[in-house]
Formats: sequence, C-alpha cells, structure tokens
Amino acid sequence: MQESEWVVVLEASEEDNEVFVRCPDLPEVLSAGRSTAEALVNAEDAVVVAIAGRMKDETDVPSPRAAARGDTVVVLPAAFAAKLAVWRLWRRSGLTKVALAEQLGLAEAEVRRILDPAKRTKLDRLDAVARVLGRRLTIESIAA
Repeated sequence: MQESEWVVVLEASEEDNEVFVRCPDLPEVLSAGRSTAEALVNAEDAVVVAIAGRMKDETDVPSPRAAARGDTVVVLPAAFAAKLAVWRLWRRSGLTKVALAEQLGLAEAEVRRILDPAKRTKLDRLDAVARVLGRRLTIESIAA
C-alpha cells in the first residue's frame, strides 16, 4: 500500500456537465471539475487541504485504503508526502514537540515549523527528524 496514493471516486453528472470527486477515506473531500482531468487535479488539491487541516489540528490522518485494480487514485505531491510521513512518525512516537526539539537539538519553534504542513521543509531536515524517530525517508518513482 502506498501512503501517498488516495483512492477517489468519480461521478459524472451530465445534468451539471461536471465530474464530481469524493475520497472515501477523507469524508470532508468533495471536489469537481468540468472534465475528468480537471476533477482529478482539483481532487489532489482537496486531499492535500483535508490532510493539512487534520495535521494542523493534530487529529488523526487515516492511512489510505489500498487501491484495487481499476480504482482511481490521486497522489500527494512529494514534498507534502514526505512531511506527512514525518508528522505521522512524530504522532506515533508520543513525544511532545518540546521533547522532539530536545532530541534534535533545535528550538521548539523550529520543530513546530518542521511539522507545520503550510511551511516548506528541506528533505534532508525531514530525513533527520525521521532518523531521530527511528526511521528513514526514501524516495521512489511511479508511473505518472
């Protein structure tokens, strides 16, 4: 299962001349577009916004269901997927941000920025946090 691939359901509406998209694992995601391609671009944005909101609120971000043959998926942007992976590691660790900052030798404000989905963080910094939490980040390429 790919943690960055989210199954979405497309529903075409001839009446509205739009394609509606929902994400079963994130009920707050509902998006649309005038074409399937536009609907999928909008769905990717909607999934990112929903996950970022949950990260900001420090509420559960479920793992996406495994895609079955024929399912449509949207893939998180790589930088966001890396940040989400580190955020999940932090949540599972049970550490406070203060305790994580101490382990990293950083100020708490820097750790808050690293875990903030709205802030950009360099990949090497995210990997350093993952290592402190007992894991490593890896990169793979998939078909576009």
